[in-house]
Amino acid sequence: MIWKILLTLVALCAGAVLVIWLGAVASLDYDRAYSATVADLPLFSTAESAGSEVRLTRIAIGGMEFRARVAGFGGQRGNVILLHGFPETSAMWSPLITLLAGAGYQVVAFDQRGYSPGARPESVADYTMDKLTGDVFDIADAVDFDDFHLIGHDWGSGVGWTMVLEESPRVTTWTSLSIPHIMAYGEAIASDPDQQDRSSYILFFVTPWIPETIFTFNDLNLLRTVIYPEHAPEIADEYLALFKEPGALTAALNWYRAATGGPAIADVDPMIEIPVLFIWGNEDPVIGATALEVQRDYFSSTFTEIELDAGHWLMESQAGTIGPAVLRHLSEHPG
Repeated sequence: MIWKILLTLVALCAGAVLVIWLGAVASLDYDRAYSATVADLPLFSTAESAGSEVRLTRIAIGGMEFRARVAGFGGQRGNVILLHGFPETSAMWSPLITLLAGAGYQVVAFDQRGYSPGARPESVADYTMDKLTGDVFDIADAVDFDDFHLIGHDWGSGVGWTMVLEESPRVTTWTSLSIPHIMAYGEAIASDPDQQDRSSYILFFVTPWIPETIFTFNDLNLLRTVIYPEHAPEIADEYLALFKEPGALTAALNWYRAATGGPAIADVDPMIEIPVLFIWGNEDPVIGATALEVQRDYFSSTFTEIELDAGHWLMESQAGTIGPAVLRHLSEHPG
């Protein structure tokens, strides 16, 4: 009798898994319409990137091409590179790109490795932090930025903090949205039960194939209804079109999988010597107070912290506050 019950349960579980897998497969865009639109974009040209209007382009680096939003070329106030996080693209920065370009900055926000169809290697090993930071410097070289202000959110902040901790002389100032100093964040995960609980979602993200299957199931409904409600419909549509393509979600999740071996900068001095602006939402479900307290001891230069009554998606809900704060930060520290 017991074995019959167990067999029934196994069959039900197997059936449920099959239904979810089939629902995920049926939701994918095998025609790769998103990739086709990217392939039609013009290659980057300085002359075509002037003015405050945000333009889409492709930036070629070696054997890869990165989709990017650019504006303001010809401006004299400095250069800015913007780094998006998971699961977004450079579209999240559109209001800030326009503002910065209008203020005289040359601005590049690119869809990072895995998010750009032309820069989507398959191996997890291709998403280690050294490759992600290398992409930023390669982009800077491709658009002739000798030095630049750097701004990031979520995983883009992880990349930015790493670059700053490695003390690249090319980074003039650093602005992080949502994610605190990554070594302070690591300390919080190691010692603080609250932060451990907040970061437990990462264990789900690093499992093979399961998270992308669940995210893709039922026409990406989980992304649509849980992750993107605060996003403008046209921005959410861009993200969903991207992640409908086979391999796109896997590439984005490979950032988490590649990071499970531990931080690549564990032995680096945690002190930051360039001006830093940190903007966070006190209702962010993934960041607790411990990392914020620890990080305040890690700055030997100007450190400005702005607390907002907001969650994780700051650009979506607080662009009107973030824009002026970033402009002030950059103008006070021109480099």
